[in-house]
Amino acid sequence: MQINDFIEKIEKDKISIIRTWISSPTVIKIINDYSIDKDLFVKRYAFGVIEHYIQVVKNQEKIENCPVIIDFIKYLKKQNIKASELFLLCSSFKSALVDYAFKLNIQSIELIEKIVYYFEENFSGVLDIYSKSIAQIETALNKSIDIVDKFVIMSRTDARGIIMSVSSAFCKISGYESFELIGKSHNIIRHPDMTKKFFTDMWDNIKLGNMWQGEIKNRKKNGGFYWVKTTIHPNFDHAGNIVSYDAIREDITSQIELKNQQNLLVEQSKSAAMGEMISMIAHQWRQPLQAVSILIQKLPLLKMVNGDISDEMLDDVVNQVSSQLDYMSKTIDDFRDYFKPNKRKEEVYIKEIIEKSMDFLAYLFKINSIKVNYQNNSNSSVEIYLNEIVQVFINLAKNSCDAMIEKNIENRVISITTYENEKSLFVEFEDNAGGIKSDVLGKIFDPYFSTKNNKNGTGLGLYMSKTIIEEHSGGKIDVYNTDFGTKFVIKLPLK
Repeated sequence: MQINDFIEKIEKDKISIIRTWISSPTVIKIINDYSIDKDLFVKRYAFGVIEHYIQVVKNQEKIENCPVIIDFIKYLKKQNIKASELFLLCSSFKSALVDYAFKLNIQSIELIEKIVYYFEENFSGVLDIYSKSIAQIETALNKSIDIVDKFVIMSRTDARGIIMSVSSAFCKISGYESFELIGKSHNIIRHPDMTKKFFTDMWDNIKLGNMWQGEIKNRKKNGGFYWVKTTIHPNFDHAGNIVSYDAIREDITSQIELKNQQNLLVEQSKSAAMGEMISMIAHQWRQPLQAVSILIQKLPLLKMVNGDISDEMLDDVVNQVSSQLDYMSKTIDDFRDYFKPNKRKEEVYIKEIIEKSMDFLAYLFKINSIKVNYQNNSNSSVEIYLNEIVQVFINLAKNSCDAMIEKNIENRVISITTYENEKSLFVEFEDNAGGIKSDVLGKIFDPYFSTKNNKNGTGLGLYMSKTIIEEHSGGKIDVYNTDFGTKFVIKLPLK
């Protein structure tokens, strides 16, 4: 597991880290020796410390730019905690991170080294600030507050949700002046697209003293909108009562718009895939429909020749017709199952998926004289979005088919090879259609780009294939020209 994957796990389970940290005998001793308010330590500072560590890893954030950490250092200094005890306190936090990594059954030396590296980078800044006087720390705090005010979308409300303060960055993105916001309910920026239940659930959570995270669509003063990833921290008095809430936001409007564009492409791709699916069903049905037609015509001919139809003959025709209709029904069921929406991962063997995907195209291969060679060297199961991977395999094979037909290749062959190493499963699709021109090879995964000369190319198939593969953590798809044609190499993570 990489450090960024580990950070994602921490973000979803911060409370586990904090529990391990504050239950350390070293931390308990320091809290008891200096009569530190444990609730205040946890609710006001512990979440801030872990959030800062996350930002250090993600954005290389510096101590001097983090008011929460500077305020925490100031608090510890006022408690007269020694530098050696500060080291023990911070080391216990590092140990809690390492302990959490082992609870996840991560045996990566590289990950542990990264955890330690970011801790050491962080602690050196803490120690540097701690060595200064209270006055110097307050100066640093004021400086960091100025930076935060300018660049961080932040607000503070009272326990009822009435705005007490906002940052300049908040005013800039919302279009309001601070005097137009302070004293007003946060409802002033609520967008009508956000449901009442969303905010009811949020308030139910933070009123219990919990931290809350989520994505919110807000309304600007001019009627526009913006999306923010929001983290809300309750603030407590010495009696443990909630007195206010701090909300820190990250502008994710461009990310949401990109996601919406991708969703549009997905829908367009599904429509194109549906059209191809109907075409394939038509091909699959042509032969059984012809057989049914011949069998039905057989009955009146027999009656005309023999003057009667025996029960045995009638049963035989009915059984053959039933067999053909069952085949047609199974074809529909297969296509329905493999093209209906399904965002749940399933554990399967790749051989089964390859064979099932190619079965969909069997009639297409037959009428176009295409030979498929499949060699399987994988014995491990893989956890995948089954229907989507089937869509990828069908798309790659059909592209090869189209290319060979368009170029009038005589001996048409698609070679599929599957193999694995310790961490990944590989699937290779190679054809003998002569390859893709080098000047367009780097563009084939771009949306709306197509190498097909006819009107059948939407330019979405390979784009969606790449998107689907990359949805699997560590998944990757590459393309190369070989001596014979084009080779696509798909890499999927093993469990």
